[in-house]
Amino acid sequence: MAEPVTVEDADDPRLRDYTGLTDVELRRRREPAEGLFIAEGDKVIRRALHAGYPMRSMLLSAKWLDTMHDVIARTAAPVHVVSPELAERVTGYHVHRGALASMGRLPLPAPAGLLPAARRVVVLESVNDHTNVGAIFRSAAALGMDAVLLSPDCADPLYRRAVKVSMGAVFAVPYARFDAWPDGLDALRAAGFELLALTPDAGAVPLDEVVARRPKRAAVMLGAEGDGLSARALRAADTRTRIPMAHGVDSLNVGAAAAVAFHAMRP
Repeated sequence: MAEPVTVEDADDPRLRDYTGLTDVELRRRREPAEGLFIAEGDKVIRRALHAGYPMRSMLLSAKWLDTMHDVIARTAAPVHVVSPELAERVTGYHVHRGALASMGRLPLPAPAGLLPAARRVVVLESVNDHTNVGAIFRSAAALGMDAVLLSPDCADPLYRRAVKVSMGAVFAVPYARFDAWPDGLDALRAAGFELLALTPDAGAVPLDEVVARRPKRAAVMLGAEGDGLSARALRAADTRTRIPMAHGVDSLNVGAAAAVAFHAMRP
């Protein structure tokens, strides 16, 4: 069990993992390079631990010590207790949930390693908004998708905002990142997956028609907000499919479109 220690200096090196959490570019560089990510809130911290991620340390305000006593009791990681004001100075924002943990990353599997047991997977191309990534992971977990595969330039699912929006669902769905794009999709096709490119194109096959023929193994491909899937990704797909719209609406937010598609594709 770690003994909580009060820290009163924002420049204390023990708090380095938590500095500048609102500086997206800084954190994008630092976190993967240093093998860490930040979990925020008691539920998310517990879900990260349950998924097997090792804790490096915790940063708590005093009133959260009782809430987190069970986690503190079973970790040897340092527990830093700070005032809300100091937490804001260190992180760059008001920490509403009062509990942060620095967690160690686990090695990512190769995409091909996730395919043998999978039947329905998600493929994201250039989705670089962390809120959308978090929302997609949450829907993927809730609606039973087996894995998420990312193009090389997709946002980091373990970035704090993505983890927070997903409510820790990024820990529940296995994911991997392609080294090559879109050549990496060949592994999906070789494993028997039908590549379904979600697009608002009026010439695409309505999603309910695709679902009606019950593809044995399906990979739902989604692109970035606004631009959608690239021409290269669309050419690589086996089928272009669309969600029928009403009232002149031409498309949905990628997070909403993902939820609709995942629900339609459920077993």
